[in-house]
Amino acid sequence: MSGTTDRRTIFKLAGGAAMALTAPQIMVRAASAQIATAPEVGNPGYSSFRLGDFQITTVLDGARPSHGPYPTFGEDQEEDAVAELMEANFLPADQFVNGFAPVIIDTGSEKILFDTGLGEGARANGLGQLRERMQATGHQPDEIDIVVLTHFHGDHIGGLMEGGAPAFANARYVAGQAEYDFWTAPERAEGQTANAAQAVEANVVPLAEDMTFLADGDEVVPGISAVAAFGHTPGHLAFAIESGGRQLMLTADTANHYVASLMRPDWHVRFDMDKEMAVETRKRIFDQIATERIPFIGYHMPFPAVGFVEKIDQGYRYVPATYQFDL
Repeated sequence: MSGTTDRRTIFKLAGGAAMALTAPQIMVRAASAQIATAPEVGNPGYSSFRLGDFQITTVLDGARPSHGPYPTFGEDQEEDAVAELMEANFLPADQFVNGFAPVIIDTGSEKILFDTGLGEGARANGLGQLRERMQATGHQPDEIDIVVLTHFHGDHIGGLMEGGAPAFANARYVAGQAEYDFWTAPERAEGQTANAAQAVEANVVPLAEDMTFLADGDEVVPGISAVAAFGHTPGHLAFAIESGGRQLMLTADTANHYVASLMRPDWHVRFDMDKEMAVETRKRIFDQIATERIPFIGYHMPFPAVGFVEKIDQGYRYVPATYQFDL
């Protein structure tokens, strides 16, 4: 047996043990699951561009190398099929790096933060860097007017609180009605959803009085509207952005790996709660992005997490943005 096969076997066994945790549990425990902090030499951890009258900034909350991408991605496939796809795209078959990229949109009248990263509990392992890095961009936490939550997994709500108090002291909050209703239902407090529901109870519920709840098509502010993207979670939302005749889509966790989830949108992803619905959503959202040639920001795309997709035979080819927004 080759050294490569030995490693894959070991990682497969490790992945099987991890199946005992639900996706939200894994997200909440992200800091303890990492191999090591990803190197960020020369990377300031933020990137900005203009979209019409809006200033868009992506912030790297951190990056975590992990075993995989199989079985997190392609868990309904043979391990060798996932390995072959990675190797064909110049990626290792047995490790991948997962980044976390909250987004700040400055409309000129309001500063809007989309998702909050892993928060203070992950900082010992090099994650939870949103607060420090957003300050480096000139955006102070108390200047954020609106915090939008695409969904309630731990790597999106972990930064809502800081030292037991709201991390964004002057903000109001926006979230999907279906997402809030699901995670706060009494039955979520037991079984596989219990850990994630506890995180929602601690981080989200205390802010509910200042929260506006959205459905598909509702506006956050003019030029920013919710797009139903259910499947990853029951109320997961993407957001359509338009300013000065230019468009952008925030896809959040609709696709979580730029090769595995985009080139093979049919492949199941462990973190997707309704896997078949997530597949349908990926195809619907990225068919639109490809057909209309809309740039998108994906929460887990390679930082700075901005790019385009081209339709190919079985899915989509990811094209990172370069100088398109400089013109």
